Amino acid sequence: PCLSAVLTGQVSTHLVRYRDHHWLHPDTLAAFLAMQQAAKQVGVHLEIASSFRSFSRQQLIWDGKMKGQRVVLDNQAKPLDTTQLSDREKILAILHWSAIPGSSRHHWGTDIDVYSPNLLPNDYQLQLIPSEYQTQGCQYPLAQWLAKNMAKYGFYLPYRADRGGVAIEPWHLSHRPVAANYQAQFTIDMLDHALANSDVVGKAQLRIMLPTLWQRFITNIGD
Repeated sequence: PCLSAVLTGQVSTHLVRYRDHHWLHPDTLAAFLAMQQAAKQVGVHLEIASSFRSFSRQQLIWDGKMKGQRVVLDNQAKPLDTTQLSDREKILAILHWSAIPGSSRHHWGTDIDVYSPNLLPNDYQLQLIPSEYQTQGCQYPLAQWLAKNMAKYGFYLPYRADRGGVAIEPWHLSHRPVAANYQAQFTIDMLDHALANSDVVGKAQLRIMLPTLWQRFITNIGD
């Protein structure tokens, strides 16, 4: 498939299936399965909450937030009243937690959100918020295991720290061998082209802001 179509989430033909509904790059899946096996041997259950997301799936999330149909969280992960915000302010608020369609690392099949199902309390729904993975959080034992072991399998946390862009995401693992290659080839023009050919809500404002957003939210990641 065309590289820009892969990098902006327009196709999934470069991916393989894991379980019923997850799709990953073949190298990423192999690394994940090896890591999952190692975790299992010490009683840590490692599972995927989210893997590949297509452009259209990301757009569904984005449009819902822009239209006020989905909750937008503030910096403290508390619901935000977006009714008083301009498009520009809404875009910046959404980007703290959700990517612009076409720019998500989940498009690549190299990035996964992980959790441990056996650590969830009864009747508790995983929310994927930082407190779950920090001290006292139900997923903290998993976060500790990952910190010690994920690098052996090529994984790292691109959103380990708050760098003034995307929120801290201790659940979001990226498979460096493939992701670094994709990241190096991904360009702002690819993203602008994908947006120009879409009906993403707020796209006119997004395209105006794109150079700033590219630096603050898309290339501003940890190593």
